[in-house]
Amino acid sequence: MKNPLKYPQQSRNRLSSSFGFTLIEILVVVAIISILITAGVAGLGNLAAGKGTATAVATAESLFDEARTIAVSKRCKARVMIDLGDSSDDNYLRRIIIVHERIGSDGNAVADDWVLDNRGYVMPGGTYFSQEYSLLADKTKIATAATHTLSGTDIPSAYQKEYAFYEFNAEGISSEPGASFVVGSGVRPKGQEPKVTKSSEKDFSGFVVWRNGTTSTYRSPLQIEENTDKTLPAPNSPF
Repeated sequence: MKNPLKYPQQSRNRLSSSFGFTLIEILVVVAIISILITAGVAGLGNLAAGKGTATAVATAESLFDEARTIAVSKRCKARVMIDLGDSSDDNYLRRIIIVHERIGSDGNAVADDWVLDNRGYVMPGGTYFSQEYSLLADKTKIATAATHTLSGTDIPSAYQKEYAFYEFNAEGISSEPGASFVVGSGVRPKGQEPKVTKSSEKDFSGFVVWRNGTTSTYRSPLQIEENTDKTLPAPNSPF
């Protein structure tokens, strides 16, 4: 056996080859780390987008339930309304409010005299109400068939604009049973309609409103396509 003290250079070479890394090995490790970081960032983006639609749908369902409760308790019409006003406004297609008919001094509802019940809910950033996939039972777009321009002396100016709406009567019955409420993830430069991105493709969620005011959540994007008879949009397409 050779004495390492007698052959110091050979000993150092053996130690270097036993415990060191070659340049190729280091480059391979760096490449793997880069791939993992890229995949992780993409995954986090998809997770955040999915969380946004899930949160929006869960909150919207609670607002529908609240509107129905108001209609029954006050014996008047109540509406859940989605902002269709100024497309340059950040609340466009994101703000949801509840209004109900004013109750007169005689205790009866004043027809079409609307009162703002709350300041509303704004959906998470990158999450928008879909005008294309939120439909009445006959497949007509709600944003076309069921719209209302809110106005009145008791309505703050910031809320006096056009809305799509879902209505409940004094018995808590939906005026449009079978109507769907759909939201999707995407990007929306000011003044434009929201568009699907590659990372948010198929990231849509929502529910159907039944006659008695209850809702049924879509279990998957495929159910949205089946219910609306429409294929969900490809990246860079508006929704």
